[in-house]
Amino acid sequence: MSNPAPSATKLFVKTFGTKPDMLFSAPARVNLIGEHTDYNDGFVLPVAINFHTVIAVKVRKDNQFRAVSDAFNDIRHWQFGEEGTMNAEDGWINYLKGFCAAVHSTGLPAKGLDLAVVGNVPANAGLAASASLEIAFGTAINDTSQLHLSPLAVAQLAQRAENHYVGYGCGIMDHMTCAMAEEDCALLIDCADLETQPVKIPDEFSLMLINSGLPSVLHSDEFNQRRQQCEQVAQHFGVDSLRDLSLKQLISAEAQLDPVAYRRAHHVVTENERTQQAARALARGNIAKLSQLMAESHASLRDDFEISTPEIDMLVELVHNTVGNQGAVRLAGKGFGGCVVALVEHALTDDVIATVEQQYQAKTGLEASIYLCSPCAGASRIEK
Repeated sequence: MSNPAPSATKLFVKTFGTKPDMLFSAPARVNLIGEHTDYNDGFVLPVAINFHTVIAVKVRKDNQFRAVSDAFNDIRHWQFGEEGTMNAEDGWINYLKGFCAAVHSTGLPAKGLDLAVVGNVPANAGLAASASLEIAFGTAINDTSQLHLSPLAVAQLAQRAENHYVGYGCGIMDHMTCAMAEEDCALLIDCADLETQPVKIPDEFSLMLINSGLPSVLHSDEFNQRRQQCEQVAQHFGVDSLRDLSLKQLISAEAQLDPVAYRRAHHVVTENERTQQAARALARGNIAKLSQLMAESHASLRDDFEISTPEIDMLVELVHNTVGNQGAVRLAGKGFGGCVVALVEHALTDDVIATVEQQYQAKTGLEASIYLCSPCAGASRIEK
């Protein structure tokens, strides 16, 4: 995949007629296990991957922001502290304006910037492209305005921007991963207290992403409905979140709960336990155990949370039948399309590629894109 940094510099010079002062980068992410648990204060095990959003910037002497993206021709602009309300027609720029609004709400100042954005994160694939954009931008503001915020604080501001400005009630997993990941590691995140633990991915495993060709568009109504169902169950038990609920408690009250809400909660409660077990299995290099846990996670997402699709199920089945317990595979991201993630022994990667290329399109009519990824570090300033 091409490096977006030279393209970001070129776009900046073309747009603003001068060279940028510096460049900032943030990765995309894929989640090995722990899906729809982050906004329930649970556990997640994501990995930052080597797709990036790069932002070239030049500091201004006023508080104006002017932004351009390689995906659009026009220059967007706004004043810091005067972002107004979110306008859906503004598209990608809302994430940048939202971050500025979040910074302004804390009372911190920010210097204006001219900036050019270029990324190679596959669109509509469920790989946290928006969080990658927000964290790259937030890292740029933090550096150029000398705010001295920790990567965690940048992530929290980005989540606040998405929740309160963009209007998407996401958890903090994507933002923390893009900001705080460590090279060659997954990151076990406790979304209740925001503690993190890097988990080394053994060298003998390949990390594979397979894009189903079915866009993972934002199903905000479906997402918000599931979040409300989880909150409904938590309220029934008088707890702050499903993190505080045991499986035994949930099962004992099944008859008292709406059956759909019960299934949603059943996924979250069991997924929290699976995620902690998966982190231990990965640390020990126990791919057979990880295979079992990720298979259980996919089944739970398909049956209890109901966010898979026949195409995604087909991909998971093809990969699982190829690797058996020498690899692990499941739906990745928020669901309704996008990618599957697989962690397989190196010797089996060619077999997986051949199986998908030979059978997936014939069975579904869709063409899959296959990526061999490297676990990478979180956001940073690019040193020239």
